[in-house]
Amino acid sequence: MAVAASLCVVLWWAEPRHSAPGSPGRQALEALLTHVDVVPERITVPGYERDCSGASACVFGPAWSDSTGAPYSGNGCSTRHDVLARDLGGTTADPASGCSVDGGTLVDPYTGRVMDVSASGLRGIHVDHVFPLSAAWDLGAWDWSPGRRAAFANDVERNLLAVTGSVNSRKSDWTPEDWLPPDPGRHCFYAARYLTAAVAYGLPVTAGDREALAAAVRRCPRGG
Repeated sequence: MAVAASLCVVLWWAEPRHSAPGSPGRQALEALLTHVDVVPERITVPGYERDCSGASACVFGPAWSDSTGAPYSGNGCSTRHDVLARDLGGTTADPASGCSVDGGTLVDPYTGRVMDVSASGLRGIHVDHVFPLSAAWDLGAWDWSPGRRAAFANDVERNLLAVTGSVNSRKSDWTPEDWLPPDPGRHCFYAARYLTAAVAYGLPVTAGDREALAAAVRRCPRGG
């Protein structure tokens, strides 16, 4: 019964969401915390290469591939398009291609900043891996099959969010011990996303990351 309940928590937070989500309840986050494994520290594992050009290892497969087995995969559009179509409000399809997003508004999930894409263009919008790929590699993905790594890198439901480029650049490959959203009111949402990806893929978190996440969870509102 406890396992079933935990899966419900994970799947609830895995549902596609629009930008500017509300904070989850503390009870749901505490359930995720109890189901994530913890390791003392992150040890760098050689071999991580995201680049797929030339002789690069391309360990997570081509960026934004539509043939990975991840949610939305195989719909004829790139993973980046799928994330933008979900997270941007007021988008319209480019008549020349059903997979091109034209215009819309992004409410950055980490800052609450509203960005008018119609005025600024899509170049300022990045797609963030909430659980960074390099961290996933070091914490166990190095031992996964190529197919599982590609699915993780393109999992729209559990690990990808549209964010402003400046925030994504500051976040980089940092994990919760070293980075939390600039807006404290969004720590609960970030913790839920990070833990959902970890639990869904069996990735551990470091002791430092768990401490940072647990501290964020303690400040979350009560609720289911």
